[in-house]
Amino acid sequence: MAPRLELQALLETFADNVYFQPPTNIQLAYPCIIYERDFADTKFADDKPYTHTVRYMIVVIDQNPDSAILPQVAALPMCVFNRFYTAGNLNHNVFNMFF
Repeated sequence: MAPRLELQALLETFADNVYFQPPTNIQLAYPCIIYERDFADTKFADDKPYTHTVRYMIVVIDQNPDSAILPQVAALPMCVFNRFYTAGNLNHNVFNMFF
């Protein structure tokens, strides 16, 4: 299975509504997790790519500021909390994760 699909399956264990780069015309159901590719880290050996790791930005969106999804995402390996903000009476918790 492709790594992104593995991440999708993992995130679906935390929330029913998981979206990868959702288009603007889709109606989101809350609580939800939105994730997208954010960055890639490439290590080189002998001037050739040795490893390539993709970083994803994961946003947990919930009306509840103490969402039960947050500690589950925060406990993932290589995942760090980035920031919090509110928009449209919804709480957005942003994480960065190499996967």
